[in-house]
Amino acid sequence: MDTLASFSIEGERKLGKPGIYIGSSPASGKHAGSKIAALGLKVSRGCTYHGVCLNVKMDLASYAAINACGDAKLKSVDMSTVGASAQSQEVAQQLASELIRRLGGVCHRS
Repeated sequence: MDTLASFSIEGERKLGKPGIYIGSSPASGKHAGSKIAALGLKVSRGCTYHGVCLNVKMDLASYAAINACGDAKLKSVDMSTVGASAQSQEVAQQLASELIRRLGGVCHRS
């Protein structure tokens, strides 16, 4: 959400639903409640797998054919659609900086 905020996009969590959604304030307009980011985690046989998805600028047409998170009413959106003119590399650098800032003191190597 901090990465989105750095590009003037309001993000919010929804209780009981994974991901980050466009904020519900009137400024978010017709995209309020649309999913813009996700984090996936899996633990299997003692190994952890993870992934991060932040929709920057993409063709969202394929999302119309799926029920994201099992919710037929849930819409997906990208940063470009909600007004951000940032390029993917710029967003990736900002996201990496935020992750390092938040997790840097938490991660330890054995």
